[in-house]
Amino acid sequence: MTGSRVVAVGHYQPAKVLTNDDLAAMVDTSDEWIRSRVGIRTRHVAGPDEPVDELAAHAGAKALASAGLTPADIDLVLVATSTAVDRSPNTAARVAARLGMGSPAVMDLNVVCAGFTHALATADHTVRAGAATRALVIGADKMADITDWTDRTTCVLVGDGAGAAVVEAVRPGQDAGIGPVLWGSVPEMGHAVRIEGTPPRFAQEGQSVYRWATTQLPPIARQVCERAGVAPEELAAVVLHQANLRIIEPVAQRIGAVNAVVARDVVESGNTSAASIPMALSKLVERGEITSGDPVLLFGFGGNLSYAGQVIRCP
Repeated sequence: MTGSRVVAVGHYQPAKVLTNDDLAAMVDTSDEWIRSRVGIRTRHVAGPDEPVDELAAHAGAKALASAGLTPADIDLVLVATSTAVDRSPNTAARVAARLGMGSPAVMDLNVVCAGFTHALATADHTVRAGAATRALVIGADKMADITDWTDRTTCVLVGDGAGAAVVEAVRPGQDAGIGPVLWGSVPEMGHAVRIEGTPPRFAQEGQSVYRWATTQLPPIARQVCERAGVAPEELAAVVLHQANLRIIEPVAQRIGAVNAVVARDVVESGNTSAASIPMALSKLVERGEITSGDPVLLFGFGGNLSYAGQVIRCP
């Protein structure tokens, strides 16, 4: 195979919306405090009867419908998540069962907030190797399950949701639609973002993450563009992990993507971890802010101080 491309995307969010004013009634915070520090206004929160695989399946079904494909057309399901409650069956297997798939390979990837871009690269490599023909790649997280809702430093950040992409091999004569991945981590700083304990709880060292993201990531993102043969000013859109508006805006500016639409879904959705990039991408496509063939930088970062990015062509 000479490459792969994203042919369709889709997203899903639970119906329940939690506003900043709702949070102010739960913890010592305010709408102004939250907006000024992280830029978030609202977030969607799943209920106890909405497991993460259900969120993932909804997003996957929408991506398949957009691609004009059936579940039987998929032979690989990759789900990026760090919030699955059960270890087996894994989330990908449960998604495949919910969608009525035949016998796809099913794998979960846990790279937390950088999970989707890692999973997308894995799907691209698998298709290129000839081990799969079409893959359903999903980022899904239910952060509500791992959040201490009495801790105002973390509960104001998070939301739940899922985003999905259908990946397939390019046809003869087509250019690859997924560029080379650049990925890595800072293992000695893994403590900066954590999901630990019983029950597991999300915690982070906010200032450390902010300094790392705003200073170390822009040159790495520019290298991603270089590997793809696309100059930053040629990008139509930049879709960063939706961690915090105060991280997204300076990082996007320092990349040099002066003509790009910058995804700011964090304002309405909060930090949805592995779901944030595919969900934000799907919304840009749905609103017509980017068109088929446009070069788009996807760049995930966060837990484990991991990062992964690639330039794709908009489906």
